[in-house]
Amino acid sequence: MNEEKIRQYGDELFDAWRERRTVAPLLEREPDITLDDAYRIQLRFIERRVQAGEKIVGKKIGVTSKPVQDFLGVFQPDFGQLTSGMVYQEGDVIDLGTLIQPKAEAELAFVLKHDLKGPGVTAMDVIRATDYVVPCFEIVDSRINDWKIRIQDTVADNASCGVYVLGKTKGDPRKLDITLAGMVLEKNGEVHSTGVGAAVQGSPANAVAWLANTLGELGIPFKAGEVILSGSQSALVPVVDGDELVCTVGGLGSCRVKFSGRSAV
Repeated sequence: MNEEKIRQYGDELFDAWRERRTVAPLLEREPDITLDDAYRIQLRFIERRVQAGEKIVGKKIGVTSKPVQDFLGVFQPDFGQLTSGMVYQEGDVIDLGTLIQPKAEAELAFVLKHDLKGPGVTAMDVIRATDYVVPCFEIVDSRINDWKIRIQDTVADNASCGVYVLGKTKGDPRKLDITLAGMVLEKNGEVHSTGVGAAVQGSPANAVAWLANTLGELGIPFKAGEVILSGSQSALVPVVDGDELVCTVGGLGSCRVKFSGRSAV
């Protein structure tokens, strides 16, 4: 795909994000679009957000579970960029009016204390470079009509990232078995789904190592202080006004978030 089209689609997704609307799937309009094209579009989308005043504060890993990979027809995760405008803290109320067609998923976030650059990064390298882990929610939000996405669509759309919420309880991954720790997601006081760290590439640390190595081959390091969302351990949860979600990770603690208002779709 030529540079003109890369900029066109990246700008289109930026405008859709800013105006809280959706666009037609890219794959429908560009049947020959490749994953490399999609990542270049993502970079343009994020470039526009940075130009508008945001900063890159971390990375997210998506498509980590086999059922989602099978659905999208891929055999590895994808990734996106986290920006300063996406960050919420536990206790905040998320205004759904800032989102388009949101769904929530629960996962583990890694906050780094050292830089980390692949290739050659192992799960143990990730653990050593991590300051702490916290339970978190990612609120995914597609700029693509009706979530009709294939892998090229979601990658171009910054891995369908909306916003994320970091829990207050910090854990030491050297003392917590993040692979076997169970996770329970509750919606409005009722259990919605359960999961375990091993569902994410065998371990959340494996997923983070995969991304460190993938980005390392592109010359992009993880930096101290960055937040890395390691991939969902829950089913996707649609959210509406008044909903409250709680995810609890065994041996670590919980993250709670409430929603108000009405999303664009």
